[in-house]
Amino acid sequence: MNQTATLMWGMLFGAFGLGFLSYAKRQRDALSLVVGVLLCAFPYFVSNVYLMVGVGAALVAAPFVVRRFT
Repeated sequence: MNQTATLMWGMLFGAFGLGFLSYAKRQRDALSLVVGVLLCAFPYFVSNVYLMVGVGAALVAAPFVVRRFT
């Protein structure tokens, strides 16, 4: 169960990362570029499912929060 969940969450966050990278390329947005690279890379280094979901959710929300308060 743990390996399957890790794989599925990693794929989901990788897909979000590709979306952020695509958006960053079109809009020339550095924040989305950094978040996209981090979303694609961090599942390789995190093996705990709960930590992966927490970090991934924080990374997905980060551009929206930063833009809201700047």
